[in-house]
Amino acid sequence: MKVKICGITNYDDAMYAAEAGADALGFVFYPNSPRYISYEECATIIEKLPPFVTKVGLFVNNTKEEIEEGFKKSGIDIAQIHFDVSEEFLQSLEVKFLPVIRAKEPQAIDKFHSFYRIIDAFSPQYGGSGKRLNLEWFKNKDCSKIILAGGLTSQNLYELKGFNFYGVDVSSGVEAYKGKKDFMKVKQFIKNAKNL
Repeated sequence: MKVKICGITNYDDAMYAAEAGADALGFVFYPNSPRYISYEECATIIEKLPPFVTKVGLFVNNTKEEIEEGFKKSGIDIAQIHFDVSEEFLQSLEVKFLPVIRAKEPQAIDKFHSFYRIIDAFSPQYGGSGKRLNLEWFKNKDCSKIILAGGLTSQNLYELKGFNFYGVDVSSGVEAYKGKKDFMKVKQFIKNAKNL
């Protein structure tokens, strides 16, 4: 099980998550988020990180050109497209991308089924709401390209056993407060996810 720790705002949190075994770190480029980080701040963190950790940048309501520019300026590896777009929009991007589906109903999880994708609980704000998805929606589905997000904590990860999700994505579930990670929560979350 791959683990992404999202909402990284500082070097200490990034380094701790990487050393604890995170496969990916998420940086939020959405100015209205309490976990917002600029491309320049992100770049200074990324240049000091170990090589085998994937760096993901979260974009909300950006144009193709803005996403590609932010990708270059920040030094990320993958653009997380955290707003409603078409498959044509995704295919037009000249950078590696990861679409997010903010699911309101069971049918939504089949969107972009040929791509690796994050499936999160729908929330009017973008990301880190702590809302959970109904796991019944994923029964008898191929979850091998799905990264599950939304309301995950080290205590409820055991419920995912047997679904064969590609990975999990957590932000608020491992925080001391918005924008600052709790190191013990990060460590326990990664350990529990890797043991599924």
